[in-house]
Amino acid sequence: MSENKMIPIMVLMFIIAMVSLFFAIGGVRMHGQVLAGEAEFHSLLSKYYSANKTARDSAATGSKLNSQFIEIQQYPSDLTRLKLLGIGKILTGIYTLLLGILITLLILPPRLKEALQHV
Repeated sequence: MSENKMIPIMVLMFIIAMVSLFFAIGGVRMHGQVLAGEAEFHSLLSKYYSANKTARDSAATGSKLNSQFIEIQQYPSDLTRLKLLGIGKILTGIYTLLLGILITLLILPPRLKEALQHV
C-alpha cells in the first residue's frame, strides 16, 4: 500500500477524532458549569429564604428580594439546559468517534487485501 493513499485516510481519521474530542470536552465543560451553578443556586436560595416570610411577601417590585426571587425562578431552566446540552455534546462526540471507527473498518479490508497482494 503506497504512502500517498494512506495520507487522506489518516487526515480524515484525525479530523473525525478532533471533532469528537471537541464535542466531548464541550459536554464535560457544560457539566462542570452545572456543578458550579448548583452551588450558586443553593447559596442564592439560602440568602433569599434567610429573610422572613413577611419581608419576602411584601417585597416591592424591583427590590433586592424580588430580583433574587426572579433569579431563583430562572436558575432551574438554565441548569437543565446545561445538563441536557452537555449530555448531548458528549453523546455526539461518542457517536462521531464510533462513526470514524466504522469508516476505518469499512476501508480497512480492501486496503489490507491490496497490501497483501503486493507482498
